[in-house]
Amino acid sequence: MRADRDGASSAPEDDGVSAAGSETDEITGKTRGGLLSAIGTGLSFGLLALVVLIAVLVIVVPAVINGRALTVLTSSMEPGYPPGTLVVVAPTAPDDIRIGDVLTYQLESGKATLVTHRVIEIGTSTADGTRTFTTKGDNNDIPDADPVQEVQVVGTVLYAIPYLGYVNTAVNGDLRALIVPVIVGGLLVYAVWMVVSSFRDKRKKAQGDGGAC
Repeated sequence: MRADRDGASSAPEDDGVSAAGSETDEITGKTRGGLLSAIGTGLSFGLLALVVLIAVLVIVVPAVINGRALTVLTSSMEPGYPPGTLVVVAPTAPDDIRIGDVLTYQLESGKATLVTHRVIEIGTSTADGTRTFTTKGDNNDIPDADPVQEVQVVGTVLYAIPYLGYVNTAVNGDLRALIVPVIVGGLLVYAVWMVVSSFRDKRKKAQGDGGAC
């Protein structure tokens, strides 16, 4: 406060400026906080959607089509299918297999070892008239030694996802029965928490706006 020549007092000249500045800072802070909250919520939902999508591609789709999720272990199919790639193999009738398809087959009929190579030629067995498939790894110089017989066919690659094969290997076998329910349960809990948090933040914001004057 200051006094003029007549001794009369007057209000400080900067009171209005200070009040306006405080209100501006408060609005800016609220805007920044709201923006950061929106970004955080968006990223959280995006991460949740990504995890759900991966779970669908790795677990749900193979189960629905009665297929198999396998991991590429060698470099024979590079560059398209480098080691660590997850390939989902769909059951395919031998008559539906075409040249250029990526075929998964048993190295020996009835044995667990599987190979995933590309079909480069289709022939007919002279013994029983069934189809045979000559295969070759994309990164190999020569075709595989023995043609694949119909009885060895597992299916053809439906799609492939880089690097996810390592995850598939980690949760395969006995671990899958334990890890998959844990992941699904965690996703559900996370989804519920995100919804509750979103409603709570909106409620707080509404109460704050209503109490402002």
